[in-house]
Amino acid sequence: MIRSLEALLDRARGEESKRLVVASCQDEEVLKAVVEAKELGIVEPILIGDIDKTKTIANESKLNIDGFEMVNSESLEESAELAVKYVSSKKADFIMKGLIDTSILLKQVLNKEYGLRTDSLLSHVMVYEIPTYHKLLFLTDGGMNLYPDLDTKVKIVNNAVKVVKSLGNNEVKVAALAAKEKVNPKMQATVDGNELKNMCGEGKFEDGVIIDGPLALDLAVSKEACDIKGYNSKVAGDTDVLLVPNIETGNGIGKSLTYFANGKSAGVIMGASAPVVLVSRADTHEAKLNSIALGSLIAK
Repeated sequence: MIRSLEALLDRARGEESKRLVVASCQDEEVLKAVVEAKELGIVEPILIGDIDKTKTIANESKLNIDGFEMVNSESLEESAELAVKYVSSKKADFIMKGLIDTSILLKQVLNKEYGLRTDSLLSHVMVYEIPTYHKLLFLTDGGMNLYPDLDTKVKIVNNAVKVVKSLGNNEVKVAALAAKEKVNPKMQATVDGNELKNMCGEGKFEDGVIIDGPLALDLAVSKEACDIKGYNSKVAGDTDVLLVPNIETGNGIGKSLTYFANGKSAGVIMGASAPVVLVSRADTHEAKLNSIALGSLIAK
């Protein structure tokens, strides 16, 4: 079981390197992460974008991209299309978002002719290492799905489970977050959380998945809060995955973990036939490197 992002990097270094294609590669922080991932033996990079600008950035930042496969493109749209085609044709194993709008890239990922569509739903999964928590914490979905209904939440959970299990966890504890633990018909998050718990009890999720809900955040992550409130479950205080009821909750928790709790992170979009590495432009190259390592393990 991987309990830190450093251990995640070590695991990725120990695996066979994967072919990573970067859509719109002309970004300094992205290049720093990709170069380091190459040096660590995690990936074999394929850079698609404005290659002249990319080489200028690399020279100015003293980044060695000699030997990288590079493909010039005339637009962001072309960069996205070429990157997706590299994966769909098995010339690459996974994709990383560079200096490009997420919507442009995902439009190509979902292209019916050559895209990476599956029967699943695209959803965003973040992984956080927080000094005050005893293991990695996974958060979904604070980046893509706005107000998911019950069926959508089931798919979001399934995507997150794949991420957690890719790191060697056979058991995945999911907290379906809400503002309270008691079901209130006027609070849809409590209704959905209870239904997800029941569905899990009926064996409707894969082996090793344990869902509790509805759960407030304090009970999901704090044994002390559970003791004080007299709440006991296999998930409470030992959660792996925080399933949020809407994008605002996920976005707020994620940014709070980063800016208030000194959390380190990695992020990936799941649900396509290959992982899509996607983090904020404001994230450091360290977060981008962690995300590449995560994507490589999922692609494996």
